[in-house]
Formats: sequence, C-alpha cells, structure tokens
Amino acid sequence: MSLAAERIHEEAVLVDAHNDTIVAHKHLGISLTSRSSKTQVDFPRLREAYVDVSFFAVDVTPAFKNYLTYALNAFGFFDKELEQAGGDIVIVTTKENLVEIMRDGRIGAIMAIENSDAVEGSLNVLRMLFKLGVRSIGLTHNPRSLAADGVGESRTGGGLTTFGVQLIEEMNRLGIIVDLAHISEKGFWDALEVSKKPVIVSHGNCKALCNHRRNLTDDQIRGLASKGGVIGVTFVPRFIDEKKPTLHRLLDHIDHAVDIAGIDHVGLGSDFDGGGTLLKDATELLKITEGLLERGYGEDEVKKILGENFIRVLLETLPKKGN
Repeated sequence: MSLAAERIHEEAVLVDAHNDTIVAHKHLGISLTSRSSKTQVDFPRLREAYVDVSFFAVDVTPAFKNYLTYALNAFGFFDKELEQAGGDIVIVTTKENLVEIMRDGRIGAIMAIENSDAVEGSLNVLRMLFKLGVRSIGLTHNPRSLAADGVGESRTGGGLTTFGVQLIEEMNRLGIIVDLAHISEKGFWDALEVSKKPVIVSHGNCKALCNHRRNLTDDQIRGLASKGGVIGVTFVPRFIDEKKPTLHRLLDHIDHAVDIAGIDHVGLGSDFDGGGTLLKDATELLKITEGLLERGYGEDEVKKILGENFIRVLLETLPKKGN
C-alpha cells in the first residue's frame, strides 16, 4: 500500500452506510468488543480500519410477524456491547453529537433498521424507535412491506402505500434518514417525490454494469443525486459482476456512479456480515482508497467518496440537539 493512500485513508472521515454486524454477532453469540474471524466487523477492526461512522442495520425480515420484538432484541444486544466498549463507540442521534464524536476521535454508530415493518404500521412506534436512537430506516427488504413493494415484488408495479407516504413524511419531520435500498423502482420514484430531505441507497450498485434487480438504473442514480442523496456502492459479489466480481470491477461501479451522479453523491455501503464478501473484512477498506488514487481521483474527491458525502446527508437530516 502506498504511503499516500495510507495518509489519506487515515485523515479522511470514513463512513460505511450498511453492515449486518449486530445480528451476525448476536446469532453467533460473540462480542463486538473483541476480534473474531467469524465476522467481518467488530469494534477493534473498525478502529484499525479508521472507520469514523458506521450504519449498524437490523434486518427484521426474517422475524415473520414479530418485527418490532426482533429489532428491540437486536438493539438491546447492541446496547450491552456499547456499554462494554467503554464509550469508544457512541450512538449518533443529533447533528451536534455527530460533530462531537468525530472531533473527539470516537466512532459513531448509526442505529438503522432494514425493512420498515419494524414499526408495525404505527407512526407512534416510529416515534418510540426514534427516541431509542434509530436514525435510518429502509422502507423495504426485497418482499412487500406495509410501506411499499420491494424489488422482489416488482412484477406488480407497486410503489409506496398510503402508509408509506405518511412514514416518509414523519421520518423527515423527526430526522430519520430514508433508505431506498431494496425498494421497487416504482416505490423509488414515489419516495423521491414525497421526501423533502435527501434520501440514500445504503448498499447497491449500477445496473448498467451488472443487471441485478438490486442495482440502480442510470435514471435512478440521477434522480437520487437530484434530491441531494448518496448511493453506497456495495461489496456484494453478485451486485458487482455476474461472472467475475473483482476489486477492479467494484471500482468500475464507483466510476460509473460518479460519472452519472457526480462526485458529491457516491459513497460506500459495504454490506459486511450480510453478503459484502468481496473484501475480507473492514481492515481491507484501504484497498478502496488506493484503487481510487490509482484511477486518478484527487485527494478531495477520494475523501468525498470515503465519507464526506454521507456526512453531508447526516448533517442535513439529523435533528438538532433538543428537538
């Protein structure tokens, strides 16, 4: 690794917009506070990788009608792990504490939910999840949710439901990021029309390079950028290339997204511990930095992709302290 890449990687604000680490560790019965060869992310490796902010998602889809309990159980496990970490990892809840966390050199954790059925069709439950610290919610997984159709239901042509519209409006008001990973294309465009805040696709790639249902068309990438949003390019091999997923091909997806959306609307969403296996673990994120530099990206451009773009969305969306 070049000294320039190491320096830039260390100096940059590094944001990973999606991992499934909470559930992976909980199911395996292993702590996040120590290194484990069984997972891709833990607190020591986040520190080693110079990650500043990480979205810790709980996908409630496997819960089968016990979505809220499943989410609370997982976040309860995470809360216990944070206590054991002794304050080195801190939940991000407001604009102010995000800035404080980065200033103090601690790691910020965004509590995220994958599949809005965790709110059980109730805006009151949404408000309580907000009070617990949830700051990002994916409207769907691949199946249909109460809010919208996922990509697995695209045959129907369905988009946002009436509840989905209400959910986005309340998320905007509270200061919760709207995540459009997994949503049907009709739902994607519906959400862009409804949301008054930037939206994200926490983990997904470019359909023009890999025709997978989870990837975005060029029009979707442009639409995301038009709302000030960010796509988190992900490390899931089948989203990168059907035949030969490589780091080179992953960087092609970053290049393409930048060409379509502009440098201010592309970031990283590893999907570590949820299928993002192109890189061994978080400690290999430096390979992305080196690869971008080798492709001619300037230092400021690399830093935007590594995290500054997602930090902008967080600062535009999170509530102010006391709200």
